[in-house]
Amino acid sequence: MDSQPASLRNVAIIAHVDHGKTSLVDKLLYQSGRYRQEQLDKLAGGQHGLVFDSNDLERERGITIFSKNCAVEYQDLKGDRYRFNLIDTPGHADFGGEVERVLTMADGVLLVVDAFEGPMPQTRFVLQKALGLGLRPIVVVNKVDRPDSRPDEVVSEVFDLLVDLGADDDALDFATVYASARQGWASLDLDDRTGDMRPLLETIVHRVPPPEVDQEGPAQMLVTTIDFSEFVGRIGIGRVSRGTLGNRQKVSVVERDGEVTRQQIGQLFTFDGLDRKETQAVGAGDLCAVVGLDPVNIGDTVCDLDNPEALPGVEIDVPTLHMTFRVNDGPLSGREGKYLTSRQLKERLEKELRSNVALRVETGDTMEQFRVSGRGLMHLGILIENLRREGFELCVGKPQVVLKEEDGERLEPIEQLVIDVPDDHSNAVMALLGDRRAQMLKMGRKSGASGFTHMEFSIPARSLIGLRSRVLTATAGNAIMHHTVIGFEPSRGELPDRANGVLIASEAGPVTAYSLDALYDRGVFFVEPGDVVYEGQVVGENCKAGDLVVNVVRGKKLTNVRAAGKDDNSQVRPARRMSLEECLEYIDEDELVEVTPSSVRLRKMMLKESDRRRESRRLAQV
Repeated sequence: MDSQPASLRNVAIIAHVDHGKTSLVDKLLYQSGRYRQEQLDKLAGGQHGLVFDSNDLERERGITIFSKNCAVEYQDLKGDRYRFNLIDTPGHADFGGEVERVLTMADGVLLVVDAFEGPMPQTRFVLQKALGLGLRPIVVVNKVDRPDSRPDEVVSEVFDLLVDLGADDDALDFATVYASARQGWASLDLDDRTGDMRPLLETIVHRVPPPEVDQEGPAQMLVTTIDFSEFVGRIGIGRVSRGTLGNRQKVSVVERDGEVTRQQIGQLFTFDGLDRKETQAVGAGDLCAVVGLDPVNIGDTVCDLDNPEALPGVEIDVPTLHMTFRVNDGPLSGREGKYLTSRQLKERLEKELRSNVALRVETGDTMEQFRVSGRGLMHLGILIENLRREGFELCVGKPQVVLKEEDGERLEPIEQLVIDVPDDHSNAVMALLGDRRAQMLKMGRKSGASGFTHMEFSIPARSLIGLRSRVLTATAGNAIMHHTVIGFEPSRGELPDRANGVLIASEAGPVTAYSLDALYDRGVFFVEPGDVVYEGQVVGENCKAGDLVVNVVRGKKLTNVRAAGKDDNSQVRPARRMSLEECLEYIDEDELVEVTPSSVRLRKMMLKESDRRRESRRLAQV
């Protein structure tokens, strides 16, 4: 169809995590007429049965991790045809780098807000980025079919948020669409809850401006996303901001550091539904995928051959958390993974840097260590999870916040923490946060929701490590908790250490029920009978402060006296199995998380007890 700028609408969909962005895109695809329902049903999957959650980790966790593009065609009530380039973005604060770089491709945004939760910390973050680029929002109040929905209050809260962010009059005059993405309808009238998504599409046509571009000038395109294919290699995705790019055209690629290379486009694709369609030319204002350019990275500019003029790069917020990646030097190294060396780990991290713009990698204290910085624990946890699934073995140290120095003073990242909690659990939450140097900003009853207290805090980023599991335990799993970075401040002081010590294996071998029975009252174990452990591995949590070395592989002595009982009568508590993120939150300064394709173990940095005692004496003398 015609892809002139007047018929194009480039729209980014932004929201807080789990407010329904991806469900909305799925329904637009189903109702576009581009696919039969059976075709999309085959592609759907994961926790929520969504087409656009295409990555394995996205389907397992039910969240969007990577931004994606698709195109939807629409014929309005007058018979005019339009093409919407839709950009789905992640909702979790840790993946804010994905949002920042793809917003440059959009001319307007759909701000999706849950009809019960209202604007949350990530809503503020993504909206601030959109307003900074001059994008006007269309507010989509989603999930209005919830029995506890409060759409009128939510619209007022969005307005207050825009005022707080300093939005201009155009942005404050936003259009409001009420929707239920799961049921597949949208409406401008809250009382009309039937039909399809047409009211939303009509609002996009009238409220999102067509691209304002120069069709005649020399070609220019900023690469904002990198894809990879085993057959054609790297694929640069972005929006043509000036002129026209042609298939097989010779171009100049201006890298972020200013270096210019002359290359030729191998193939040129536009987006067509979920697919890409090869084309001979792409005009200014449209999104496209370029094959055949190498090297090409995020932030590079593809230009006319004789006019190598770079576009402004994408500004990405600095990382807030770092941890040490190192090779696995434990006794079980090499049993489960394929990639074990520091060279292989370095090459994989360098490859990740090409597409993960919010990541930073530096050399550690030794050649076998790397200091990896990211936007949060989940951001780095997803990277580690991908590494283990690819066959890597590595050890990871305790997460640390990234400090900033300004005028000779060390500053630490401060986050805004929002917690909605049942009234009878609010005291327990406040007691937890008081120990972690949090300062209360706001507290009150959640408007339109009975029985819930709404609390907002400013809290050091380091205090959030391990907080989520404790809050959920203290509130019996009923708390809703979200956070996002708001700035840097001087350090607020020391935090309390881990309350309990750990149980450390003294010998290597398979765990026995006999030994766990004898240690029943010592604490909670992370292993169960049959698991293979080694000296220095953390096998449980002590019931008291301080670490305790225990023997979990001791077997029953064979004598000529028969025992009255059998091993199957042994008292063994169920093992506490922790996820990768929970392990990263749990470890202390002198511990590591050992990650392999099939196991996640906790261990001490120094495996031998004599070495740990010698080190503790040395530190006591310093």
